[in-house]
Amino acid sequence: MLETIHFYHTNDVHSHFEHWPRTHEFLVTRKKWHKEVGDSCFVLDIGDFMDRSNVYTEATLGKGNVKLLNDANYDAVTIGNNEGITLSNSELNTLYKDAKFDVLVANLHNINGDVPSWAKSYQIYNTAAGVKVGIIAATAPFYLFYEQLEWQVLEPLAVLKKQVDELRDQVDVLVCMSHLGLSEDTLLAEQCPEIDVIFGAHTHHILHEGKIVNDVLLTGGGKFGLFVGHTEILFDMDLKKVVKKKTMLHRTIDLATVDKEKEIVLSLEQRGRELLDVPVFYTDRYYNKEWYHHSNLSRLFAKALLKFSNADCALFNAGIFLSGLPKGRVTANDIHGMLPHPINACVVELTGECLKEIYMEAQNVDWPRREVKGLGFRGVVMGKMLNYQFEVDDMGRLVIGGSIADLKKSYKLVTLDMYTFGYFFPDFKNTPKTYLLPQFLRDILILYGLEFFKGENSERPD
Repeated sequence: MLETIHFYHTNDVHSHFEHWPRTHEFLVTRKKWHKEVGDSCFVLDIGDFMDRSNVYTEATLGKGNVKLLNDANYDAVTIGNNEGITLSNSELNTLYKDAKFDVLVANLHNINGDVPSWAKSYQIYNTAAGVKVGIIAATAPFYLFYEQLEWQVLEPLAVLKKQVDELRDQVDVLVCMSHLGLSEDTLLAEQCPEIDVIFGAHTHHILHEGKIVNDVLLTGGGKFGLFVGHTEILFDMDLKKVVKKKTMLHRTIDLATVDKEKEIVLSLEQRGRELLDVPVFYTDRYYNKEWYHHSNLSRLFAKALLKFSNADCALFNAGIFLSGLPKGRVTANDIHGMLPHPINACVVELTGECLKEIYMEAQNVDWPRREVKGLGFRGVVMGKMLNYQFEVDDMGRLVIGGSIADLKKSYKLVTLDMYTFGYFFPDFKNTPKTYLLPQFLRDILILYGLEFFKGENSERPD
């Protein structure tokens, strides 16, 4: 006797809901079809379903995303970094309060080492024919971020290998939801051939028909909800083993149209805007944004960063501002539209000599018009690198806060976390740093604005 087990899977949707009505209808319909003919079907999300650059996600702190997953009858999900490190500890602890699906992640624990109340390390499911399906999962270990958010994140491959050893004899089929990236999935497959399928995510890789590594089937469905994966496992009940497995990707744009789908998508955006239409402060003037030089807005933001971080100097790119700061009533929606990025500030400790080198690197004439994708950046171009409270004068001397700097002394530079991952400024990757969590850049500006604009005697930007 043979049983076909169906898995439908999404990954790295990042709150791109353009095709969600079709995806929802497809998943619900397919699950119903399989149930009617007696086949087993599981619907999975492999992490980064949410992204706080989306106004609906921001306004609901991801709980709106959980409702969408509930409505589409998902069975299990794992978390990506957008769930794990763009919410505070308390926000993540309540994110899945109303979830009707299992949240699986083996390598994230409370600071005391316990599994969070909202998660499971693994789950064993029984199919209609009695086949035991074990699902394990892990997320990318952004160690410093999780530590500062009071989570304990473990090295994923070691944890997964231990789970494989524990579960393989307890289940008939073993699959893994991996928000680790294709290279890590490949390593996992090489080390654990006992896994039948690794559902991939994080690196946005596209594997139209999967990839076999060490007899393990790897999948990957790109990003932004452009694809829905469908993986089939054929299990022989007599031989007690998997005899066939295959996967494919469905382009969501090619799925059957849904009545009023545009209205459905717009309603999510509208709901988000309504929830964020609350004033945060009032300004006495318009603060313009400029991508290729300093502006009133960048000077205001620099002061916000410096005050919040207590750093000696600041460095960021002008392209982070997607709009100006309006005159008069400023709402949470305005601030989110201006700074939608899930980016945190970071204080990096550097010697004066190293800081001088960073200043010179930041003058790269090719950077301002470079298009940037990923790293949390949700803008268009990099824009000019803007430096505040430090510069190199005409005599080649480093000046910090108006005084000649000591090149051997250590200084604190507040910058953006996107620069600390090895791109743009490689020196940042291995230097002492403190991420300012959980506040995003927009939160820092709001905190400063609440004080800066509160009265006529407030300090005004230069």
